[in-house]
Amino acid sequence: MAQDLTDAQWAFIEPLLPELPRRADGRGRPWRDSREVLNGILWILRTGAQWSEMPGRYPPYQTCHRRFQQWRRSGVMDRLLRALAQDLERRGKVKLDECFIDGSFSAAKKGAPGSAKPSGARAARSWRLQTAAVFLSPYARAALRRTKPDSCGT
Repeated sequence: MAQDLTDAQWAFIEPLLPELPRRADGRGRPWRDSREVLNGILWILRTGAQWSEMPGRYPPYQTCHRRFQQWRRSGVMDRLLRALAQDLERRGKVKLDECFIDGSFSAAKKGAPGSAKPSGARAARSWRLQTAAVFLSPYARAALRRTKPDSCGT
């Protein structure tokens, strides 16, 4: 099941991305669609997989990685993550002034009744929660750290 951006999500994100450059002489390959590339980048950030493991339904991983690096250097990813975080905060889905140190689960003592593996069945997650999962990537944490208000009030 693909978790690509819906039309509504893309309508929110598209204005935050730069226009694709065009050569005046019309030479060279055309740039891949930003929506396709962003879907590939989000897949990597959600799964934690290596770039080379990107499924074939996305543009080549080299293209997605190169665009991700360009967007990071130019501040596009910072603006994008900040806008998404602020939208989630406005909707009451996340509080930027709170954080969690550890969200992992610890297994019960071996042999205890609770040590059985949990069932694989899970309820479907909303796109907002899937988007919030992107914030678990190391890059997103660093970008959002700069988003939090200064607790000293300076």
